[in-house]
Amino acid sequence: MALDALSLLLLFLLLLPLMFIMLKNIKIERKNKHNLPPGPPKLPIIGNMHQLGALPHQSLCQLAKRYGPVMLLHLGGVPTLVISSAEAARVVLKVNDLGSCSRPLLAGARKLTYNYLDMGFTPYSDYWREMRKICVLELFSTKRVQSYRSIREEEVDSLINSISQSSASATPVDLTEKLFSLTASIIFRIAFGTTFQGSGFNHHRFHEVIHEAEALLGSYSAAEFVPYVGWIIDRLSGLHQRLERTFHEMDHFFQKVIDNHLSCERITDKDHEDIIDVLLKIVGKQTESEAAQFSHNNVKALLLNIFVAGVDTGAITMIWAMAELAKKPNLMKKAQDEVRNVIGNKGKVGESDIDQLQYLKMIVKETLRLHPPAPLLLPRETISYFKVNGYEIYPKTTIQINAWAIGRDPDYWNNPEEFIPERFIDSSIDFKGQHFELLPFGSGRRICPGIHMGTTVVELGLANLLYWFDWKLPEGMEVEDISMEEEPGICLTVSKKTALNLVPVKFSAAS
Repeated sequence: MALDALSLLLLFLLLLPLMFIMLKNIKIERKNKHNLPPGPPKLPIIGNMHQLGALPHQSLCQLAKRYGPVMLLHLGGVPTLVISSAEAARVVLKVNDLGSCSRPLLAGARKLTYNYLDMGFTPYSDYWREMRKICVLELFSTKRVQSYRSIREEEVDSLINSISQSSASATPVDLTEKLFSLTASIIFRIAFGTTFQGSGFNHHRFHEVIHEAEALLGSYSAAEFVPYVGWIIDRLSGLHQRLERTFHEMDHFFQKVIDNHLSCERITDKDHEDIIDVLLKIVGKQTESEAAQFSHNNVKALLLNIFVAGVDTGAITMIWAMAELAKKPNLMKKAQDEVRNVIGNKGKVGESDIDQLQYLKMIVKETLRLHPPAPLLLPRETISYFKVNGYEIYPKTTIQINAWAIGRDPDYWNNPEEFIPERFIDSSIDFKGQHFELLPFGSGRRICPGIHMGTTVVELGLANLLYWFDWKLPEGMEVEDISMEEEPGICLTVSKKTALNLVPVKFSAAS
């Protein structure tokens, strides 16, 4: 009996490695049976997070060249589908828009912050649909955007006057600082109905807080990807404290402005309502029977969305456009000739003139193709099963659309790394979500509702910069010295790493 027991033990030990091999093969067969998208090997706990790099959109683009335009990564324990081609984007954003229209539920510090402001980043819900309706029909309708025309034109005039002072002394102008200031001032007045000076809030501090909020919302919280212990990492790293401090400061300011608008002394003209006037009117008119109740916290949430999405994106687009034109003086001159021929001796570029500036519109399209301000569209999450390029995609999968990679795909664009506005001559391609090779604003149910507002600011700002000034490089600088390097870091938007400094020379229509 003892011998038999020993024999059985030896047999078990001999068969044990074989059992492990069989179990591994079964696991591989199950994976192959599901036909999941390909992707790089992952590490324990962190998955593929170490492969994101300092510029995640560029890192993911390089990985896609090896593993394909439909690629599966794991960020911690979260399965993440990365889309890097126009056709795959069409399948996700159009064919399966409803099945992929949710947002990932957040955890840890970011979840606390979003819940604090009641951001409504819950799966496709009554609340989200109501917020979407308010944005499309109330805040960013064509009529509403047009009602803010005078604000945009006044702020652009102020920008031109400011630059003119430097042109008199032929000193370089920091266009990066000037254009961020322009977009912040426009959004501030549209949202609050007052200037920075009138609000008593420091202009530079406001932009610092907005930029910090954007950086934090675009960062990766350990609690979202590392189960059980991630929240400890967030606190030890200081991320949790940064989030709380930043968003409490924003909340305090928003509450102060709301209180001012609720003051009985305030008198508003219906044709000149700011965004808070519109939102507070919605709060006052709602009934208890409505599916989604709209509160002052929701007003703050929408304001935060507007500032995070509106301030940096417009400025970044104008900065990249001016940098590309500065590197190619022949294109700069072509754009200037167009706007100056159209405007003639009027002495001012107004919004009514923009539709005549077709080459300017090509410049904006080409800038958004080559330098989308948000290179990775805001993540989606699947709520149902579907297939992309034959691969099976399951619910609770995060989806990242790499708009930067799609805009540089040689299968869709000739010489994709070159800035060539002429590629859009006689082209029907636009950025409104129906052409998936150009997706700076997304597509489908989650498309950015502020497209019209954003592009109007960009076109008006660029047109005036090109009309009023000839732009020269600082002394001793050559076009090859203009850096087009992107600012590293995990953020919602990606800007030019170094400030754009150019010397303005005032143009005279009489000459």
